[in-house]
Amino acid sequence: MALNVLVTRPITQATDWVQRLRRHGVDAHALPLLAILPKTDDPDVRAAWSAVSSFDLVMFVSPNAVLAFFAARPTMATWPAELRAAATGQGSVRALVDAGVPASACVAPTQAPFDSAGLWALLKGEEWKGRRALIVRGDGGRDEFARALQGAGALVSFIQCYRRVAPNWSTSERATAAAARIAPAEHVWLMSSAEAMAHLATLMPATDWSRATALATHPRIADAARQLGFGRVVESSPQIDDVLASLHYLQKSAS
Repeated sequence: MALNVLVTRPITQATDWVQRLRRHGVDAHALPLLAILPKTDDPDVRAAWSAVSSFDLVMFVSPNAVLAFFAARPTMATWPAELRAAATGQGSVRALVDAGVPASACVAPTQAPFDSAGLWALLKGEEWKGRRALIVRGDGGRDEFARALQGAGALVSFIQCYRRVAPNWSTSERATAAAARIAPAEHVWLMSSAEAMAHLATLMPATDWSRATALATHPRIADAARQLGFGRVVESSPQIDDVLASLHYLQKSAS
């Protein structure tokens, strides 16, 4: 039995993942559980661009943070050649390079854990006292990396350049979700956000998840899937090779 993989990232990243998975023969479909609203006209974001050269490090919490921040870039503004851009995953690095940041200026984990702890492990050996860091994120978010920097003496600023909201599913997306509800054993939900799990509960109320499978890209996301009631939860790193290996395992188990 072939498994249908539902990619739940925001639509831009979901579309990219669907294409990558399909190139490997996976029957993948985009079903976003988060929508991203960039603050392209926010004066605070434009002001952050004006001051970006004064920072020693700019950390982006996600590819969406990269896209939103660079969408608000003033005309003629450029990324300072010596300024490092930090991220927790390779998806954000790809977004940074696509936006014009030199790959040599990017720092991010290349192996698990792909999170704040993994990033801090790469940077904690440096002297941070008195140095300035900017964290680019959406509204709210976790502050583990900021606390680590502050604990080492860095001066940390934040800029919120987008909002995360529940998606407004199209007719075809609602049909995809309905098919997953009817035949849970034939679908795998590829989950990359614990917040998205709350949106799923709202978008598909009164759903019995006990026969559904979630492939979660972080232990925190896996916990959220279990709390929602997913009967089977498999953890994987967000690297494409690891996701493919997990899908292959699930496919063999379903046969």
